Amino acid sequence: MPLVQAGRLRKIRAMSTRSEILCIGSVLWDIIGRSSAVMRQGSDVPGRITRLPGGVALNIAMGLARFGLSPQVLTLIGRDAEGDELVHACLGLGVATDFALRSDDLPTDRYLAIEGANGLIAAIADAHSLELAGAKILAPLEDGRLGSEADPWDGQIALDGNLTEALLSEIAGSRLFRAADLRIAPASPGKAGRLRPLLLHPGATLYLNLEEACLLANITATDAREAADALIARGAARVLVTNGGSPAAEASQHKPTVTGCPPQVLVTRVTGAGDTFMAAHIAAERRGQDREAALHAALAAAAAYVSGDIN
Repeated sequence: MPLVQAGRLRKIRAMSTRSEILCIGSVLWDIIGRSSAVMRQGSDVPGRITRLPGGVALNIAMGLARFGLSPQVLTLIGRDAEGDELVHACLGLGVATDFALRSDDLPTDRYLAIEGANGLIAAIADAHSLELAGAKILAPLEDGRLGSEADPWDGQIALDGNLTEALLSEIAGSRLFRAADLRIAPASPGKAGRLRPLLLHPGATLYLNLEEACLLANITATDAREAADALIARGAARVLVTNGGSPAAEASQHKPTVTGCPPQVLVTRVTGAGDTFMAAHIAAERRGQDREAALHAALAAAAAYVSGDIN
């Protein structure tokens, strides 16, 4: 194919995907054991064990697809049986994997969690393949398929804190992300510190729970509003902080902080709740809802998810 024609096709392809949302990060299998019993260290109880498509980036993408949007994942998926099955599952869930990096050498990642009536008991994230792939998963944003330094992606990107600290630091200063509307999830409290290089990115919106917000702001706060305001004072452009069944807050530079109370529901699961909140908030804003309405829509969706009303 002539170079001019190939370049034209790449440009048309990129223009056609600008309405999509890119979800960058972990796409893996969630293996989750759930019990209705209160659990502690050493508990041995009856329950159910499920294997589902998961990972922060994929959880967000699945949520966006449920709200009628068109997510595309940038990730590493092994070219193994589990990877082939995962790609097939993604397509069935409305999540595109066209630009995912498939590896012959690295296996598909996995996440293992144990949940009881008293919440998450323990979890292990085996995302070593994603970490080893590093910046290779970002190639479509640089080689013209989705963007380049001269013409960077200017749409929304949901960024997963499971990426390595080195890669997140690279993203924070990269020209490839200078025009993007970055929506960032920390993945877990233990990885919240990885987001510090992105804290001052002018296009970043951070989605955090209270513990993660306190770790990132290096404070001890008693409520979401206090933590959100502290991060804004430290230079963040915009943050949303949740606090379980207590009020959540959305704070932005030069705007008054807004808060909202989540609906009270019976909690049947917790893994993926934050990702559902983030996806619902993005979808609400794309529908044109204002800050307060979008916050309440996200809280309602997260409550429906933890109660089991959303599959």
